[in-house]
Amino acid sequence: MKCNAVVWIVAALVWSSAAAGVETAAGVETAAGVETAAGAEPPCQGTAYRQFDFWLGSWNVHMADGRKAGENRISREEQGCVLVERWQGTQGSTGRSYNFYDPVAAAWRQVWVSPGAIIDISGGLTDTGMVLEGHIVYTGSGERRTFRGTWTPLDDGRVRQYFEEVRDDAGWQPWFEGFYSRQAAVDNAG
Repeated sequence: MKCNAVVWIVAALVWSSAAAGVETAAGVETAAGVETAAGAEPPCQGTAYRQFDFWLGSWNVHMADGRKAGENRISREEQGCVLVERWQGTQGSTGRSYNFYDPVAAAWRQVWVSPGAIIDISGGLTDTGMVLEGHIVYTGSGERRTFRGTWTPLDDGRVRQYFEEVRDDAGWQPWFEGFYSRQAAVDNAG
């Protein structure tokens, strides 16, 4: 049942981005987003909403041993209110996530959906990077485990992404470690 609730949340996020004519506290929502009331501050402003910006961009992702794991594109959308992740693995795996700052909880949240798993984690920026914790649900079996992701900006401009899960009584176990390197910009000037 929890798996269905997360899928519903993701569907609601997607639907709401295309909704038209819905009244909100910030103004009137249109197909282009929320029109703020005259003199009101635009949505999703402030430093808390920019804490995960180090992850924005188009990336090549490699394992610790140097093998390429895939490519990932993280973009700021919905007037800066959500970071959308689009993953493409070298072996054909795909996945999407919505990452957003929740001002009520004063926390970042990621909801990831792929054919094999749904991840729902939240947390915030620490001295070591962005640390989010929650659960992973394996969609094939319905198994649910405690899950944590850590994104660490490195001095050389790369980002280390480290995921771990709790397996039985063994405590935290590595799940994925990837190193993000920015893709070279394409020059279309001709």
